[in-house]
Amino acid sequence: MSDLEQYYRVLELEPGATLEEVNQAYKDLVFVWHPDRIPKDNLRLQQKAQDKLKAINEAREKLRSLKTKPQTTHQTTYQTTHHSPSPQQEKPSQPTQQPPKQNSDLSGKDYSRANLSNKDLSGRNLSYANLSGANLSDTFMHKVNLRGANLSEANLFRANLLLADLREANLRAANLIGADLSGADLRGADLTGARIRSGERLLVKLVGTNLAGAIMPDGSIYQ
Repeated sequence: MSDLEQYYRVLELEPGATLEEVNQAYKDLVFVWHPDRIPKDNLRLQQKAQDKLKAINEAREKLRSLKTKPQTTHQTTYQTTHHSPSPQQEKPSQPTQQPPKQNSDLSGKDYSRANLSNKDLSGRNLSYANLSGANLSDTFMHKVNLRGANLSEANLFRANLLLADLREANLRAANLIGADLSGADLRGADLTGARIRSGERLLVKLVGTNLAGAIMPDGSIYQ
């Protein structure tokens, strides 16, 4: 089996899967194998989860770099070798705007009403950014820094916010249905009017979440 085939197998995909399928498979597997979901006293499973995450991360990075790598063809080479390009051909094409690199500093940026659904914002610094009314549904934000960010009325449906820093964040009237906030730091955050329940059923994952001093959806302060 080639290395390429092995990367697809690690992500439980068929060879030739699209970049979108690669990203979604990565999110699903990180969700399953994150060490925070494993009992701390089970050292065997903790080690297995660490090994799985390492393999999953490597597979995604290799496949992403392959699928985003500029492609050249023999036909293009033949033409530039045998024909003088016109002035229009000599003009370099305008680069396509790419999302910021993984650890880019996006603090204080304005993304109000932006559509960031299904994006991978893991590990990025979005402290004090304006994300009011933004669509962040199904967005992967593992260990993202959202300290002091404005997320009022944002749609965080099924967003993955494992270990996110949400201290003093404004989450007023945000939709948190299906969001995973396991291990997140929500100290001093304002969740007034945020959607977290359907009837009496809590639909947000809060395993290990720090809510000290947070204003809860009903206006009470979490003790």
